[in-house]
Amino acid sequence: MKGEWRSRLLSALQFFAILFFISFILTSSFILFFQWIEIDEKAIRLSAAVTFGNAVFIAFLLWLADRLRKKYMVERPVKRISDGLRRITEGDLRERITPFADPLGANQYNVIIENINKMADELSSVETLRTDFVSNVSHEMKTPLAVIQNYTALLKSPDLSDEDRLEYAGAISDTTKQLAVLITNILKLNKLENQQIFPESSPYDLGEQICECLLAFESEWERKNIDIDTDIEDGVIVNADAELLGVVWSNLFSNALKFTEEGGKVSVSVGREQGRAFVTVTDTGCGIGSKTGKHIFDKFYQGNTSHAGKGNGLGLALVKRIIDITGAEISVSSELGKGSTFKVTLRSAANVQKNAQ
Repeated sequence: MKGEWRSRLLSALQFFAILFFISFILTSSFILFFQWIEIDEKAIRLSAAVTFGNAVFIAFLLWLADRLRKKYMVERPVKRISDGLRRITEGDLRERITPFADPLGANQYNVIIENINKMADELSSVETLRTDFVSNVSHEMKTPLAVIQNYTALLKSPDLSDEDRLEYAGAISDTTKQLAVLITNILKLNKLENQQIFPESSPYDLGEQICECLLAFESEWERKNIDIDTDIEDGVIVNADAELLGVVWSNLFSNALKFTEEGGKVSVSVGREQGRAFVTVTDTGCGIGSKTGKHIFDKFYQGNTSHAGKGNGLGLALVKRIIDITGAEISVSSELGKGSTFKVTLRSAANVQKNAQ
């Protein structure tokens, strides 16, 4: 109610301002035009009343024209935008504001409406990702927890043999490790996606880091009898965040070994080309189809469901996020049934120093 009275008061003040302006213009015009002409006083008085009436009428017409202009060119667009924004802020992310008909393309409100609709699209996409993320996390955690619960119940059996007890305890241990990896990856990915990360770059030997990361998986490749072929060039120095890139190599090696069958082969090479350092990881595993290839960096996406129990679909999402943060590049080439090759390209320390100069 208070806002309505304020609007009426402003409208009245606007009318009187226009009236004063018109009266001033007309009075000044008459004075300038008739100052050297002798006119009867009675005629002047009559003319003054008519002139004032004309001034009021003209002021009213201008005020009405201005009100109509504001109503259709300002108030109506603002109301449509305000109503749309209110529904969006209330949680209706399907709401989209309809632009105004504008054949000449001069309505600037349509620019605002277009940007608001883009914002709503982004919010809707983020909300969908959030919902899917929560759903996937719940599903991924439910499976190992069910396994732990089942094996724990079996361990309570009084007539259980020592061999079975050790087998069930080992299954529980393996499952808890998978659950720990899942939670660790979720926390890492959440930190990388929701915080502004500033990589702490420093020069270091890329080949040494690759060897250290690869040796951490020695038990895995020996268990599956996988042949490891390395071609690591000496003295490849990169200027990068070693901790973040260590996560990249670990995930790439883990995936290569996971998707390579027993007796297969994983090749790792490190070198330089065109002033940049590169790392390639090639496996002889199941390969990636074109449809799967479009989603391999999406969270929780697992193209080969036969290996779903060994991973959680977060490894490559972490890899892609770190690659983006560090300014590196990653490419994938693959063929179903023949294996995959992941190639990461980094700026070498020498190249960085040359650019700085």
